[in-house]
Amino acid sequence: MEEMLSEYLPILIFLGLAIALGAILILAAAIVAVRNPDPEKVSAYECGFNAFDDARMKFDVRFYLVSILFIIFDLEVAFLFPWAVAFKDVSMVGFWSMMVFLGVLTIGFAYEWKKGALEWE
Repeated sequence: MEEMLSEYLPILIFLGLAIALGAILILAAAIVAVRNPDPEKVSAYECGFNAFDDARMKFDVRFYLVSILFIIFDLEVAFLFPWAVAFKDVSMVGFWSMMVFLGVLTIGFAYEWKKGALEWE
Protein backbone atom coordinates (compact mmCIF):
# COMPACT_ATOMS: atom_id res chain seq x y z
CA MET A 1 0.00 0.00 0.00
CA GLU A 2 2.84 2.37 0.88
CA GLU A 3 4.58 1.64 -2.39
CA MET A 4 1.44 2.46 -4.36
CA LEU A 5 0.97 5.70 -2.42
CA SER A 6 4.57 6.75 -3.06
CA GLU A 7 4.09 6.12 -6.80
CA TYR A 8 0.90 8.16 -7.02
CA LEU A 9 1.86 10.91 -4.56
CA PRO A 10 3.47 13.20 -7.19
CA ILE A 11 0.39 12.86 -9.37
CA LEU A 12 -1.92 13.67 -6.46
CA ILE A 13 0.21 16.68 -5.51
CA PHE A 14 0.19 17.91 -9.11
CA LEU A 15 -3.57 17.40 -9.38
CA GLY A 16 -4.16 19.26 -6.10
CA LEU A 17 -1.97 22.17 -7.20
CA ALA A 18 -3.74 22.34 -10.57
CA ILE A 19 -7.18 22.41 -8.94
CA ALA A 20 -6.06 24.98 -6.37
CA LEU A 21 -4.50 27.21 -9.02
CA GLY A 22 -7.62 26.95 -11.20
CA ALA A 23 -9.87 27.87 -8.28
CA ILE A 24 -7.62 30.79 -7.28
CA LEU A 25 -7.61 32.18 -10.82
CA ILE A 26 -11.38 31.87 -11.19
CA LEU A 27 -11.97 33.55 -7.82
CA ALA A 28 -9.46 36.30 -8.61
CA ALA A 29 -11.22 37.00 -11.91
CA ALA A 30 -14.61 37.13 -10.16
CA ILE A 31 -13.30 39.50 -7.49
CA VAL A 32 -11.19 41.81 -9.66
CA ALA A 33 -13.41 41.92 -12.78
CA VAL A 34 -15.07 45.19 -13.74
CA ARG A 35 -18.82 44.77 -13.73
CA ASN A 36 -19.65 48.12 -15.28
CA PRO A 37 -18.49 48.04 -18.92
CA ASP A 38 -18.61 51.30 -20.84
CA PRO A 39 -20.47 51.62 -24.19
CA GLU A 40 -17.21 51.26 -26.12
CA LYS A 41 -16.57 47.89 -24.49
CA VAL A 42 -19.93 46.40 -25.53
CA SER A 43 -20.05 47.98 -29.00
CA ALA A 44 -19.85 45.91 -32.18
CA TYR A 45 -16.28 44.95 -32.95
CA GLU A 46 -15.13 42.55 -35.68
CA CYS A 47 -18.16 40.32 -35.56
CA GLY A 48 -20.47 43.07 -36.82
CA PHE A 49 -23.21 42.76 -34.22
CA ASN A 50 -23.72 43.93 -30.66
CA ALA A 51 -22.11 41.81 -27.98
CA PHE A 52 -25.22 41.44 -25.81
CA ASP A 53 -28.02 40.89 -28.33
CA ASP A 54 -30.41 38.01 -28.83
CA ALA A 55 -28.44 34.78 -29.27
CA ARG A 56 -30.99 33.47 -31.78
CA MET A 57 -30.40 36.18 -34.37
CA LYS A 58 -29.53 35.20 -37.93
CA PHE A 59 -25.91 35.49 -39.01
CA ASP A 60 -24.82 36.64 -42.40
CA VAL A 61 -23.76 33.78 -44.65
CA ARG A 62 -20.36 35.44 -45.05
CA PHE A 63 -19.46 34.52 -41.45
CA TYR A 64 -20.03 30.84 -42.25
CA LEU A 65 -18.16 31.14 -45.55
CA VAL A 66 -15.12 32.71 -43.91
CA SER A 67 -15.09 30.06 -41.17
CA ILE A 68 -15.33 27.21 -43.67
CA LEU A 69 -12.54 28.71 -45.78
CA PHE A 70 -10.40 29.06 -42.66
CA ILE A 71 -10.97 25.42 -41.74
CA ILE A 72 -10.10 24.26 -45.25
CA PHE A 73 -6.83 26.16 -45.41
CA ASP A 74 -6.01 25.33 -41.79
CA LEU A 75 -6.33 21.64 -42.60
CA GLU A 76 -4.02 22.17 -45.55
CA VAL A 77 -1.31 23.30 -43.15
CA ALA A 78 -2.09 20.37 -40.85
CA PHE A 79 -1.34 17.99 -43.74
CA LEU A 80 1.65 20.00 -44.93
CA PHE A 81 3.64 20.00 -41.65
CA PRO A 82 4.12 16.23 -41.28
CA TRP A 83 4.97 15.99 -44.97
CA ALA A 84 7.57 18.75 -44.66
CA VAL A 85 9.10 17.19 -41.54
CA ALA A 86 9.49 13.85 -43.30
CA PHE A 87 10.48 15.43 -46.63
CA LYS A 88 13.90 13.77 -46.84
CA ASP A 89 12.25 10.34 -46.50
CA VAL A 90 9.43 11.04 -48.98
CA SER A 91 9.50 9.16 -52.27
CA MET A 92 8.73 10.76 -55.61
CA VAL A 93 5.17 9.42 -55.37
CA GLY A 94 4.77 11.20 -52.03
CA PHE A 95 6.23 14.39 -53.46
CA TRP A 96 3.98 14.45 -56.51
CA SER A 97 0.88 13.48 -54.54
CA MET A 98 1.50 16.52 -52.30
CA MET A 99 2.01 18.70 -55.39
CA VAL A 100 -1.36 17.51 -56.73
CA PHE A 101 -2.95 18.23 -53.33
CA LEU A 102 -1.47 21.75 -53.26
CA GLY A 103 -2.48 22.27 -56.90
CA VAL A 104 -6.11 21.39 -56.15
CA LEU A 105 -6.10 23.74 -53.17
CA THR A 106 -4.53 26.52 -55.26
CA ILE A 107 -7.16 26.07 -57.97
CA GLY A 108 -9.87 26.17 -55.27
CA PHE A 109 -8.35 29.31 -53.79
CA ALA A 110 -8.21 31.00 -57.21
CA TYR A 111 -11.84 30.02 -57.83
CA GLU A 112 -12.94 31.49 -54.48
CA TRP A 113 -11.01 34.65 -55.20
CA LYS A 114 -12.55 34.96 -58.70
CA LYS A 115 -16.06 34.44 -57.34
CA GLY A 116 -15.51 37.14 -54.71
CA ALA A 117 -15.83 34.87 -51.68
CA LEU A 118 -12.93 36.69 -50.01
CA GLU A 119 -14.40 40.17 -50.52
CA TRP A 120 -16.19 41.79 -47.60
CA GLU A 121 -18.47 44.52 -48.84
